[in-house]
Amino acid sequence: MRFSRMITVVGAHAAGELNEVITGGVRDVPGRTMFEKMQYVQAHRDELRQFLLNEPRGRVTQCVNLVLPPTTPEADAGFVIIESDYYVPMSGTNTICTVTALLETGMIPMQEPVTELTLEAPAGLVKVRAECRDGKCVNVTFDNVAAFVFALDAPVDVPGLGRITVDVAYGGMIYCLVDAAALGYRLELKEAGELVEVGERIKKAAAEQIPCVHPENPEIHTINQTLFAGPLERTADGLTAKNTVIVSPGRHDRSPCGTGTCARMAVLHARGQLALGERFLHRSLIGTEFTGRLRGTAEVKRLPGVLPTITGPAWITAFHQYVLDPTDPFPLGFRLGDTWPGYTGEQPT
Repeated sequence: MRFSRMITVVGAHAAGELNEVITGGVRDVPGRTMFEKMQYVQAHRDELRQFLLNEPRGRVTQCVNLVLPPTTPEADAGFVIIESDYYVPMSGTNTICTVTALLETGMIPMQEPVTELTLEAPAGLVKVRAECRDGKCVNVTFDNVAAFVFALDAPVDVPGLGRITVDVAYGGMIYCLVDAAALGYRLELKEAGELVEVGERIKKAAAEQIPCVHPENPEIHTINQTLFAGPLERTADGLTAKNTVIVSPGRHDRSPCGTGTCARMAVLHARGQLALGERFLHRSLIGTEFTGRLRGTAEVKRLPGVLPTITGPAWITAFHQYVLDPTDPFPLGFRLGDTWPGYTGEQPT
């Protein structure tokens, strides 16, 4: 049979968050940096996102990672992170899944008990230490780019909620952090639907009322996601807390969220609640966990920041080849509002 497109992916999940890693069928794209490559894909190859993430091939609860040759000799591989509606500079689960796929398929040689490598994300270089045993990538630890706080206790007027206070921080994406208990939420599964709707409302209002521009890269701007922060518990091992992150167009990150955890650690450190080197165990809505630590401080164009490190596991779930029959009426897929929250627009063309 004749196909007009064939793309090979490795499916994986990190702490419950579904990712796919493109390992074949897409050649390199122009760009002097991985950020420029991300911009090129967004501007000129966006049909790739629609083909893989729209129905009938994809779903709203999924991300895709495009593995590319790095643009710097310091990196072993580069990758572009593609979400349902956005191209983002950095993501923890996407990093963990990409590392796991690269090592377990042999695209990068695995060394036991620890494989060290460097990935080039659009946000910058990410150093990785993967714990490996019996051919399995057991845990991935990555040193994220600098995280920092834009605002603490900032007032936001949200339709239906009135005035609330939020924290805003960057951890690889820009997050609006909300005290879940202050809004009456316990972060239980039965609240999942309502949290999505409220979280999207908060994000929209906060993005309009709290302009945010990354001081080193003005192309990174605007609040991306809402993080509902559960109460902190201090134990002999450090801090523990639950959270959930609402990802546009309206769904929960199934994992504890790597970049969201980094943003929350930046806020906790700014408030004097989390010391350098202290463990921070972050739990998701479904009970999965990431461990975070701050390995040091940094300055981001005169803004005080921190250097977060995240550890979490991933598991390979599938090997797929997505194909396009030239007669398929949905070469870019489609969306329906029953599973794509709030979607009422025209279909992709």
